[in-house]
Amino acid sequence: MGISELRQLDTQSWAPTSLRQDAAPSSDLCSLGRNLVQTGVISQSDAELAQIVQSHCDAPIDRVLFAEGLVDAPDLLRAQAARAGLRLASADELRRGAEELPGIDARSLIRRGIVPLRGADGQLRIAADRIEAARGLDDLPEALRNIAPIIAPRREVQAAMAGAARTALTAAAEARPPAIESCRTWRASPARRLALALSCIVLCIAASIFYPGAVFVTFAGWATLTLIISAGLKLAAVCSRLVAGTPEAVQPPLPPGAKLPKVSILVPLFRETEIAHALIARLTRLTYPKCLLDVILVLEENDDTTRSTLAQINLPAWMRAVVVPDGQPRTKPRAMNYALDFCEGDIVGILDAEDAPDPDQITQIARRFAAAPPDVVCLQGILDYYNPRQNWLARCFTIEYATWFRVMLPGMARLGFAIPLGGTTLYFRRKVLEELGGWDAHNVTEDADLGFRLARHGYRTEIIGTVTYEEANCRPWPWIKQRSRWLKGYMTTYLVHMRRPLLLHRQLGAWRFWGFQAHFVTALSQFMLAPFLWSFWLVLLGLPHPLDPVLPRGGMLLFAQLFLAIEILNIAFHMLGVSGRGHRHLLPWLPTMHLYTPLGTIAAVKAIYEMIVAPFYWDKTSHGHSLGQRKIEG
Repeated sequence: MGISELRQLDTQSWAPTSLRQDAAPSSDLCSLGRNLVQTGVISQSDAELAQIVQSHCDAPIDRVLFAEGLVDAPDLLRAQAARAGLRLASADELRRGAEELPGIDARSLIRRGIVPLRGADGQLRIAADRIEAARGLDDLPEALRNIAPIIAPRREVQAAMAGAARTALTAAAEARPPAIESCRTWRASPARRLALALSCIVLCIAASIFYPGAVFVTFAGWATLTLIISAGLKLAAVCSRLVAGTPEAVQPPLPPGAKLPKVSILVPLFRETEIAHALIARLTRLTYPKCLLDVILVLEENDDTTRSTLAQINLPAWMRAVVVPDGQPRTKPRAMNYALDFCEGDIVGILDAEDAPDPDQITQIARRFAAAPPDVVCLQGILDYYNPRQNWLARCFTIEYATWFRVMLPGMARLGFAIPLGGTTLYFRRKVLEELGGWDAHNVTEDADLGFRLARHGYRTEIIGTVTYEEANCRPWPWIKQRSRWLKGYMTTYLVHMRRPLLLHRQLGAWRFWGFQAHFVTALSQFMLAPFLWSFWLVLLGLPHPLDPVLPRGGMLLFAQLFLAIEILNIAFHMLGVSGRGHRHLLPWLPTMHLYTPLGTIAAVKAIYEMIVAPFYWDKTSHGHSLGQRKIEG
């Protein structure tokens, strides 16, 4: 609840002292509040209302007033300087920029919102937006600790420090996790990777020429085995989900006396000019106290179009842009690694440019983290689509997502498996995220990778019932490009974590280790080897099959019946996924999901090619083309 809502309450219990007819003006304001009232910047009643909000939120009063739009940055800075007897940083000091301090990580200074600035007198001083940030800095040189700090805008402080440490920060964003848990080491041996791939291709072609029957039997057998394992894993997840019920959307309130935490949300943008206005409108609908919201729009330095678009928009006080220096690889995880140090919240969330989250999503996340045990460090929300009626492809994509996020993922989590994350509507305890090194900048499915890195270090992910609506990719080629990036990332994630399988087994434990194998191996095998399974339609139609010389017709028919039974089972799983009120219109389309699979096989071929020649290439998905866009905005 914010100040504007409190103004509308007509109860004596909530009314500030100055608004009660029987009360004298209050003297209980904090020093900053008194200064702002005495200088006429805000009224006594607004100052008291801000303190009421502050009593329920983990935010200083200046943040409350600024987020509510009651004061602007210059007034706050003057008040901060006046109450501490300090001066403001001069324009010349800010123009000169920051200086790096030997032995001190620039990222720690950015996180704390402090920066060393050199004045016209040649003296180096610490600048901060509030006096509390400049106190107790034991890691700074003694000379700086003994000199009175100066006051400067936080955003300019961080920008100055980022400019001075540009090279170091760019390098850190590209290599934040440990090398053993990253695929960045692959850059050192591209020729080896290409030679290995070509050798495998030549071997497969030669084997197919000289032993075609054996090759077909091998691939068809493996496809059948992984199909059975996949069906068993899905069935176990479905049973677990049915026992547990749907993930809870509404969480219990905070314990008495507990305060809501500050939450930072990273929103990476790259060539998103079409939906920039819609994005800001959607985020404005969030009901979480704005003084606790820290929304960072993460922009690429070379993306002039998106930067110019945002420059024309008057962003709310709780929303800001952070520009990521150009570097390689140019990926979403590298951008988030860079922006992570600019976050102010104890919880860090991820949303995509086209997302439309539930208005109360952040409130439910904060409540769940307050109630969850310490080893639960990640909450994954449910992803859905707001344009499922646009065409057949959008309908199938929505069916797939409903089944995965509403059935399979909660079931796998309840079974105790480590789960791949979904890329958006993710919320982390910031401390653990920083300890693990953020995201692998070179992995194009950084979300799936991070989910298993969390599990390897003993942490858990929970599924929460809050929903975020996205735009379903409803054009064939863009869908294939997006899916090929996901499959390439799955391949990358599997290979990285299987570098040392014994270590992985020790870290995950036997149950989660074999769950990891079952999930990745079956998912990749089914997309790549699907044509071998489709060939059994020939048997059901009474047509000749390549395995006729190898297997008797009765055995062939058994394989075909197994294939058909699992297809029917998959339809039943999809039926459960879309059985809710908002998805029942998709039920007639369930039988067509079999025609949806071939697109994934095409994407798998593209993924294998890119895995060889461009493993770090991020094939960007364009947004803002949906017919459902207008419905969400309206």
